[in-house]
Amino acid sequence: MTTDGRRLHCLVTGASGYVGGRLVPELLQECHHVRCLARSPGKLRDHPWAAHAETVRGDVTDPDSVAAAMRGVDVAYYLVHALGSGSRFEDTDRAAARVFAEQARAAGVRRIVYLGGLTPQGVPAASLSAHLRSRAEVGQIFLDSPVPATVLRAAVVIGSGSASFEMLRYLTERLPVMVTPSWVHTRTQPIGVRDVLRYLVGSATMPDDVDRAFDIGGPDVLTYRDMMLRYASVAGLPRRFIVPVPVLTPRLSSHWVGLVTPVPASLARPLTESLRHEVVCREHDIARYVPDLPGRPLPFDEALSLALRKVREAQVATRWSSASVPGAPSDPLPTDPDWAGGSLYQDERQRPVDASRAALWKVVEGIGGDNGWYSFPLAWAVRGRLDRFAGGVGLRRGRRDTERLRVGDSLDFWRVEELEPGHLLRLRAEMRLPGLAWLEMYAETDDDGRTRYRQRALFHPRGLLGHAYWWSVAPFHSAVFGGMARNIARAASEGTGGHRRTSRIRRARERRSVRQQRTASAPPHQE
Repeated sequence: MTTDGRRLHCLVTGASGYVGGRLVPELLQECHHVRCLARSPGKLRDHPWAAHAETVRGDVTDPDSVAAAMRGVDVAYYLVHALGSGSRFEDTDRAAARVFAEQARAAGVRRIVYLGGLTPQGVPAASLSAHLRSRAEVGQIFLDSPVPATVLRAAVVIGSGSASFEMLRYLTERLPVMVTPSWVHTRTQPIGVRDVLRYLVGSATMPDDVDRAFDIGGPDVLTYRDMMLRYASVAGLPRRFIVPVPVLTPRLSSHWVGLVTPVPASLARPLTESLRHEVVCREHDIARYVPDLPGRPLPFDEALSLALRKVREAQVATRWSSASVPGAPSDPLPTDPDWAGGSLYQDERQRPVDASRAALWKVVEGIGGDNGWYSFPLAWAVRGRLDRFAGGVGLRRGRRDTERLRVGDSLDFWRVEELEPGHLLRLRAEMRLPGLAWLEMYAETDDDGRTRYRQRALFHPRGLLGHAYWWSVAPFHSAVFGGMARNIARAASEGTGGHRRTSRIRRARERRSVRQQRTASAPPHQE
């Protein structure tokens, strides 16, 4: 709410993403009216704030849908980018930003707010990574438009579930001795996601004559090596040993990061390329309009502690994988049996369950992540590893929440496409495939009133390679899909499903957390 008590009408793009999904409830808490522009509005329906925000269908590259979404809007947040959508993603970013700026002008929007990347001083645009160069160009498009703009430029964002945090976390936890690229000695200025959100919300009420970019960062300037060592200290891990190797280029190191962490190489590469140059804030003028609170911006160690606590308590609101993976299939499951497009292969299984539907649903909703897939673990592991080598997401994305799912959640190399609590879970594959694939799991009651588990795997092949793929893996379906149906039914009947298993995992994590806290309270290692 503004100083004169007026509610602002805010448009948020990218609400299904990491930052956008956290910004919406912050704006609602400030009593603003929020409208979300989404290509697939259904992805937002299960968010805790969904009932309090308006959602409209549209795409930032489509002028008509953007124009409709802009009607009556005071402040428009631009939190999307086309990174990874193809070799011409910079062209897509440029075109989308121009559409957004033009429609904002036509609709009389008071302000555009954009979150971009912090760029190094004195480095020509041609020498920047494509990721940073595109972010800078989009910001300049908004600054050149007639609509006043606030362009926030951040480096590494630290928060539970952020790609930067996950990369730092897994590298440090899994590798006590690290052979690292030379960019680990490049200085950067990380910022906690809480401060990013505070600046985004505060930007909505900036005076109309403010039309500029702001560098935003935390109080600490660190090298990536410093960040890994400090993460180990905060997490209570033994000291890590880091050996830089100059021959590891950003391209090579992105594949290395992709193998060690859940962050796929396609996303790791722009993150590592952005670390080639020093990115340190040149000013802190944002404090004139969004005053710093006591202890804010958060110091790096405190931002890490908060993020780790959220992870350990399974309270991660959004993750880097909340947004759809660039290049992954997004077509919904066809409802027409004679879908125009060719064959639709199916593998359907069903099993009686000696338990209630509620008990069966607990197992279904708890599937994936640490709980696994209830069949042939080696086959799932190999498939995930092959997907990683092919540039896909693999199995390491896990789950946002250990017990609950919502539409749009990533689940290993699947994404939740449909969720009817107590009845249906439909997953859409985001692995590299010569076609489109879905997995459906149902908790049902048969004609005799008994609980029944029904499972359906579907595959729409793309070309001859797609047909060949289906028939090449068909001999393994009995072990994989048949075993899954059998073991899910057994787990529900025996009460040994995902939630009990998750509870054991949680207790183990709590015990590990206590040990780490005790270690962290010991005198720190000397360098």
